[in-house]
Amino acid sequence: MEKELHEQYEYARNRIRQKKRLYYHFVFFTLCSIFLFTAVYFFETGIELKWSIWIITIWLFIFVMHFIKVFITDRFMNKNWERSQIDRLVGLQQKKIAQLQSKIDNNNSI
Repeated sequence: MEKELHEQYEYARNRIRQKKRLYYHFVFFTLCSIFLFTAVYFFETGIELKWSIWIITIWLFIFVMHFIKVFITDRFMNKNWERSQIDRLVGLQQKKIAQLQSKIDNNNSI
């Protein structure tokens, strides 16, 4: 029981760490986006290409990928999911081995 409680604690701590990093990423993204807009539009850098829009768009894409990883992928494909998939595959392998063993036994008895 102690091991299971420790695993639950570690899982919760890891999820909180992931969410905390995502929130920091969002705040940092927002502040830097505001700074880039300010630098381009108020200080008139003289460059015709709106490079800040491209930087923000790429960064937004990276943030969305981070969000998907934290709230979708890691939420469903955690240790419990991995453990259940391993148990299912091991069960299928054991069933196949048992079928092959019964065929061998039937061939030997004939």
